Formats: sequence, C-alpha cells, structure tokens
Amino acid sequence: MPHLRFRGIEKKEVKEISKELIDGLVDIIECPRDYFTIEHIDSTFIFDGEENTNMWPFIDILWFDRGSKTMQEVANFITKLVNRYPHDDVTVNFTNLKEEHYFENGQHF
Repeated sequence: MPHLRFRGIEKKEVKEISKELIDGLVDIIECPRDYFTIEHIDSTFIFDGEENTNMWPFIDILWFDRGSKTMQEVANFITKLVNRYPHDDVTVNFTNLKEEHYFENGQHF
C-alpha cells in the first residue's frame, strides 16, 4: 500500500516512468518500495456514442491518509512525470482507506 491505478495513459508510458515514480514516492511518503503496487487499466473513452481516441490520464491512488501536504506533493510529482507525454489534462484522485476495513490474507491490517 499505496496502490496506484493508471487509466487513460499508454501502458508503455506507465512502464517508462514506473521506477522514477516509485523512487520519488518512497522519498515523499517515506515507506518501503515493496509497499507500492502499480496497475495499468486499459480503458476506452466514449463521447456521444463514439470512441474518443483523445485520452487523458486518470490516476487513482488508494492509500492510508497521509495528510493534505503529502497528498499535494504526491499529486504534483505524478502530474510532472505524466506530463512528459502529450496529455492535455492529468487527474490524480486519492481514496483514503480505513485501516479497520483493510485486510491482507484475511488478517486485519
């Protein structure tokens, strides 16, 4: 944990930034590398009944709350990395998980 889910961005782009992404997040969040997971989700954007090939990245981050200052640092860092590629908008969305609702291998975290 944290778990990062990328949509609206090419898998190749996610792979290219993945090492630098985790390196930077380890420093910002101060947690071990092996706590992170990165997922790429193939998605199709549809507008007015047509497939829209103009994708915009949407990054969901599921994590335990680390405060607004850290959230802002993470959003800025991810946006900077993703903006290396030609995208008009980059959205970073945080979902704070509750520790009492999180289980690993059936065990409460």
